[in-house]
Amino acid sequence: MLGMSLETFTLVHVLISLVESPPGLWSCLRSSPANGPMLDCHLLITTVATSVTGFGFPFEHVTPAHIVGVISLLILAIAIPALYVFKLAGAWRWVYVIGATIALYLNFFVLIVQSFQKVPALKALAPKQTEPPFLVAQSAALVLFIVLGTLAVKRSGVGRTTGARTGGK
Repeated sequence: MLGMSLETFTLVHVLISLVESPPGLWSCLRSSPANGPMLDCHLLITTVATSVTGFGFPFEHVTPAHIVGVISLLILAIAIPALYVFKLAGAWRWVYVIGATIALYLNFFVLIVQSFQKVPALKALAPKQTEPPFLVAQSAALVLFIVLGTLAVKRSGVGRTTGARTGGK
């Protein structure tokens, strides 16, 4: 754990997750990924850091959080070159927008799971994570990210054609 106590490492991991969220949500809402390169950089670095630090905790077997972390990193391994190598050209724009949104959602998904496992008040509401409060929280997050992802794709200009390409004015 990089020479830190478990408590310190946990705090660092949680802080990275928390500083990822607001800019990540804002990134989904702005008009174009190219309009906020520092925001995109922040989102990508903190999303990768959240997933990577999740593997730093002691464990005896692979958990669903590990699987989600691997999926998130695989998605980011495609989204990052879409932005920085392919410069959002053509289909790379929607690859980036959708990939970044899904990676952010996956971290929120794990955040909700971890919150219901570790926050006493939430654990009391849903000790098995099959109870309505947990299902409502996860469903609300999924709906929120579907809406945000849809808005992000629409606002990014994915699928728009220019007059030069279509022969129009």
